[in-house]
Amino acid sequence: MRDEWEGKATPDGESVVEYVLTFWERLAELMGLARENLARAQRKQKVWYDRTAQACAFATGDQVIVLIPVRKNKLQAAWEGPFKVVNRAPRTWVLDPSGDVHYWWLSIMVLPVLYNWVILICRSCFPAVQQQHLALWLSLDYLSDLLYLLDIAVRFHTGFLEQGILVRDRAQISRRYLRSAHLPWDVASVLPTDLLYLRLGLHVPAVRANRFLRTPRLFEAFDRRETRTAYPHAFRIAKLMLYVFVTIHWNACVYYALSGAIGYGADAWVYPNHSRPGFARPLRQYLYSFYFSTLVLTTVGDTPPPQRQEEFLFMVAGFLLAVMGFATIMGSMSSVISSMSKAEAAFYPDAERLKGYLRLQRVGRRLETRVARWHQHLQLNKKVTNEQQVLQHLPERLRAEVAVSVHLATLRKVQLFQTCERGLLEELVLKLRPQVYSPGEYVCRKGDIGREMYFIREGQLAVVGDDGRTRFAVLGEGLYFGEISIINIKGNKSGNRRTANIRSIGYSDLFCLSKEDLREVLGEFPSAKAALEAKGREILLGMDKLDVNAEAEETARQQEAERRTGALEDALDALQTKFARLLAELESSAFKLALRIEHLEWETRGWAGASGEGQGAAPRQ
Repeated sequence: MRDEWEGKATPDGESVVEYVLTFWERLAELMGLARENLARAQRKQKVWYDRTAQACAFATGDQVIVLIPVRKNKLQAAWEGPFKVVNRAPRTWVLDPSGDVHYWWLSIMVLPVLYNWVILICRSCFPAVQQQHLALWLSLDYLSDLLYLLDIAVRFHTGFLEQGILVRDRAQISRRYLRSAHLPWDVASVLPTDLLYLRLGLHVPAVRANRFLRTPRLFEAFDRRETRTAYPHAFRIAKLMLYVFVTIHWNACVYYALSGAIGYGADAWVYPNHSRPGFARPLRQYLYSFYFSTLVLTTVGDTPPPQRQEEFLFMVAGFLLAVMGFATIMGSMSSVISSMSKAEAAFYPDAERLKGYLRLQRVGRRLETRVARWHQHLQLNKKVTNEQQVLQHLPERLRAEVAVSVHLATLRKVQLFQTCERGLLEELVLKLRPQVYSPGEYVCRKGDIGREMYFIREGQLAVVGDDGRTRFAVLGEGLYFGEISIINIKGNKSGNRRTANIRSIGYSDLFCLSKEDLREVLGEFPSAKAALEAKGREILLGMDKLDVNAEAEETARQQEAERRTGALEDALDALQTKFARLLAELESSAFKLALRIEHLEWETRGWAGASGEGQGAAPRQ
């Protein structure tokens, strides 16, 4: 071993160092498996204990008992008390940035921001609008300022995530906001620039231009709405149209202001003179300007040619803005259409690819029509057949909650699973696979090997004879069949074969649960497995399809096989123990032998050195 450490020699076979390193790697792998099993067991225990858990609130002065870790062993805990509640921690008003309250507050903040963007420029460019409704505008101005101030207070009470946990400490939240880039813009947007009214007069609303600095709050609200709405594509189109409207609105206001600076009616390009009938009304002024701006930004033409330098500059700027806007609109619409196509492909099979395959294989026209009608039925009735692919990006627990909310009610209708614990049902709903059958299509035939059971979610199925026409029974919504064939019950006279022909009358929406999936889940719930087998025996006894003698013989054979397997496992464990002892003794003997050989080598070298010195000293004597 020392020679190997020093790099002098490499013994044949696995050395002690290699053995230790290999053992360490295996130990690390086993530790990972142990952590996974521990996490799985903790989740099951949590589900078990949370079934009867109830929230309790205590007031000051109440007597309580507390579960405290034992000092001698930190892994154990004991109830101690009673203790008296001395004080109750104050509740801090902190908003969750992903919560509903913060979401609705952002929705409210859309109103003052849009008000300033739309109304302020209009009042600045159309003096008649400012003069006729001055009291209304001032009231709305200071109401929006109040909302701006409240938004700053909300910022000081909005928590943030740190290592995935919501921070509720007011001091940390305040420090983070004071150091953020939002604070300067928020403060600048509420500066009292209205004091300039005292010098310039109330007819100059442009002094409130700093209110535009709160625009990032508008974009934040739009992003939250897009992630929460059930129609994100429609919302994107509506948001795009809003941006187009605001752009045309601003361009119209600038056009009217430029016309006033040049002189109303000075030429054919500017706004007509107010002396003309109807052109002095504010509504007519705005509509004319908006119409002119729409013609310019859509590059439709049919506008009077510009005459002055200012008019040329305005038209050139409008055309450049139109080109950029057209590119933005086309890109946004293409993105929306592409997203809609991807979303549809995620929910439904690719019809064009399927049709191409059928044509390539020269499938009959009748079968091709059936496939086309099946696909059409999926799209028209919003049927999803690939739920696993749709939910594959969600975390395991969140995917389980979604599946439970969708399918648990259907699974509870099955008589076989009505007495099972909730944890088992939650595991089973993740294994359900939706299937849609066309009219006249067989779900199963008599004599087939049963590998799945089915739950009828929607539609009707008929139990028919071998001729396919005689109906013995009709199965409707909420019923199930094939449950006995996926549980290996000893003594089942029919084995795992189907005992009837099941045919779909119309379009039927079913859930399928395979035998392998059920066996995998029941492997983690042995008590539920025994209960399901007992329930299956009751059903077979009621149907007179259970051979009690055969069941007893099968049980005896299984017990004998288990006994032999246990004996073999015990013998194998004993052999492994003996082999481990022999291996340890062998390694110890080899190590001792190596030490002894090394000691003999040192002694031999010492004797050889002593004899050499003796031979060299003889001539001097």
